[in-house]
Amino acid sequence: MRQLVPITIQGFTLIEVMVVVVILSILAAIIVPKIIERPDEVRLVKVKQDIRTIEAALKLYRLDNYVYPSTDQGLEALVSKPSGMPEPRQWKEGGYLDSLPKDPWGFPYNYLSPGEHKEFDIWSYGADGQPGGTGVGADVGNWQLE
Repeated sequence: MRQLVPITIQGFTLIEVMVVVVILSILAAIIVPKIIERPDEVRLVKVKQDIRTIEAALKLYRLDNYVYPSTDQGLEALVSKPSGMPEPRQWKEGGYLDSLPKDPWGFPYNYLSPGEHKEFDIWSYGADGQPGGTGVGADVGNWQLE
């Protein structure tokens, strides 16, 4: 015959729960201000990564077509075959990018070929969408990434 063993349920005392709550509150007070500063830094990292991706696609475009797309053809030439000059005779079917990314603030990236700083310039105006802004992410271009 089996013998029943009494089960005891133990929980946390109110004091133990209060100590945990106080510790979590102290940690939150230290960590939250540091996390709040991060969104601007994360947006800046995304802009730089997007610009590098677009640069790589433009370089592949040039390998196939011997020239970069003109300013008029724009970055759209990486997604769909452009018209106009210079004519991309060896344009890769399917394109060089699936779609054009927008900067973290929802604006399209700007493109100039030939560029003022490099063979071509790609840049974002940042949160205000206007040239000459200030602050994190203002006027970030491929010529600044080196």
